[in-house]
Amino acid sequence: MPVWVIDILSRLNSTFIVAGRWKMFLSGLGYTLLISLFSIILGLVIGIIMALMRLSKNKVLRGISGIYIDIIRGTPTMVQLLIIYFIIFAKVPIPQWIVGCIAFGINSGAYMAEIVRGGILSISIGQTEAGRSLGMTSRQTMSSIVMPQAMKNILPAMGNEFVVLIKETAVIGMISSIDLVGAAQQVQSRTYDYLVPLLSIAVIYYAVIKIISIVLNKLESGMRKADKR
Repeated sequence: MPVWVIDILSRLNSTFIVAGRWKMFLSGLGYTLLISLFSIILGLVIGIIMALMRLSKNKVLRGISGIYIDIIRGTPTMVQLLIIYFIIFAKVPIPQWIVGCIAFGINSGAYMAEIVRGGILSISIGQTEAGRSLGMTSRQTMSSIVMPQAMKNILPAMGNEFVVLIKETAVIGMISSIDLVGAAQQVQSRTYDYLVPLLSIAVIYYAVIKIISIVLNKLESGMRKADKR
């Protein structure tokens, strides 16, 4: 067996097998997905609220949502995470992964707001007029007619935001080493091998995002087929 193959196998063994280090990567992947999932849910809730405020006739509500979106989209995610962890929650005993969910959720909310707003505006005004002609209030028309169609339209963009969020969670390493990048750093500190752990998490990230993309594409295709019936 070639020497380079033996070397690679030895480094893989040291990275994953020795002392059960694969558990670090598994735990890191779990936290990465957990934070991403809760963040996208929180981001969607915030996004819907901010999108509705943005479309409101009330100048104060429009102003508040505009300022929120402008500030969040105009500052780095890492800075927002550090402010939330070291300033806002500095004296609050709260798990670091929850802080991450809140920080990334707030960040995602600004982008989701624009996505949702675009989805709402893509719905023909005739849909709203039809709802009002049936005796529905503005709120009922929005929740029963406009929003269901808008959510279907924004699914691809929302899926893309989820994929981006999975990669962005890597910056949680600034406050904790619980994610995939943190797992790689812990292994590096024990093996002094930087190449294999980094390449390993790169492969893991790629595989996870590829699987999610395939699922989203199938879901989108299924929804398009349903619309043609």
